[in-house]
Amino acid sequence: MTTYDERASLVDVTTTADRVQRSVEGVIEGKPEVVRLALTVLLAEGHLLIEDVPGVGKTMLAKALARSLDCSVRRIQFTPDLLPSDITGVGVFDQQSKEFEFKPGAIFAQFVIGDEINRASPKTQSALLESMEERQVTMDGRTYDLPSPFMVVATQNPVEMEGTYPLPEAQRDRFMARVSVGYPSPAAELRMLDAHGAASPLEELRPVARAQEVDRLTAAVRAVHVAEAVRRYAVELVAATRAHPDLRLGASPRATLHLVRAAKASAALAGREYVLPDDVQALAVPVLAHRLLPTSQAQLNRRGAEQIVLEILHRVPVPDPARQARADAPDRRPPGLRER
Repeated sequence: MTTYDERASLVDVTTTADRVQRSVEGVIEGKPEVVRLALTVLLAEGHLLIEDVPGVGKTMLAKALARSLDCSVRRIQFTPDLLPSDITGVGVFDQQSKEFEFKPGAIFAQFVIGDEINRASPKTQSALLESMEERQVTMDGRTYDLPSPFMVVATQNPVEMEGTYPLPEAQRDRFMARVSVGYPSPAAELRMLDAHGAASPLEELRPVARAQEVDRLTAAVRAVHVAEAVRRYAVELVAATRAHPDLRLGASPRATLHLVRAAKASAALAGREYVLPDDVQALAVPVLAHRLLPTSQAQLNRRGAEQIVLEILHRVPVPDPARQARADAPDRRPPGLRER
């Protein structure tokens, strides 16, 4: 049951998120919206896929976010010879006890960076499926829980296709959002030359939030209210992708869940106890587009998934925003204040 004291958690969400954002922006110049989306996914207990051309700071963004949090961090360099056991762990026979002992793999960390995830084989990529969805690893009939908080940030290069394996639909669907860093503006690139010219500012980063804080903030995000009209709006947006003639694969029910969770985190970052349709709209492209498969005709017409999602946003009616959200929001004031 939600208590009145949890209202203060929204203040903690905004202040802590601002600290983390300033810390990451000290390394990633001129990309506040990208950093904000990464924080949204973190607080929504999701996983992030960073997809862009080489040299724009994909891995740097993942490292900066990880170092800004006082969490255990592991980096996995995905290569064609990487094995599933390198990620999940392996059972090793102990000569003394005459039993197999489980040796945890790189996935047993609170923050896992998967660098160039599409360079590993689909068999190795599938080792992440259970971990990302159920936050556990099953090995030799035993289940091992992963630490909390737990987040996977993966990078991939969409341009260089030699020696890469496209992410299967099941793997892409596990990522809550996909983001592209993009090229910096000339002014941001000049600042980058000053900041990175002598030494990497990444080495000077210190944690500005503890793991326990992240757990408490995600609990506050889960308590953010979503009105019936807003929930229905999210469902209608996702359902429209399944019926769109330019898509041969629409978004899954997991996409609906991820969209609502991300919208709750966005509302909490804005200091609100309730979700607006604006939150859903702002996150529709990064949450939905990477899950969609356009038809061959749409690809020939150069209609990408992002363009189709924007078209759906214009077609699906928007519910009455703040009024109904506030009307349906639970009253968390103490009983003595409710009659005033």
